[in-house]
Amino acid sequence: MINKLREIGVKSDYAYIGAVASIGLAYLSHYSSRLRKNSDKAQADRWGIFVGTWAPTLFGLGIALRLEELHDDTPAAKS
Repeated sequence: MINKLREIGVKSDYAYIGAVASIGLAYLSHYSSRLRKNSDKAQADRWGIFVGTWAPTLFGLGIALRLEELHDDTPAAKS
């Protein structure tokens, strides 16, 4: 899967940016859900947790892509 992502041009930096953005999105979704009238705290918590689980996944994907990028840059891989 990582090779396919690399082939279509996905870079580790994209995954890291997505992970950081998902942290901000988790806060935003939680608090915007809480600001609505008749908001349900449990629902707001679920939205925040759902979006918050994206960050570790994207960080892990970024690490895997970065390792693949480093492997591609080694002299042995080029020969």
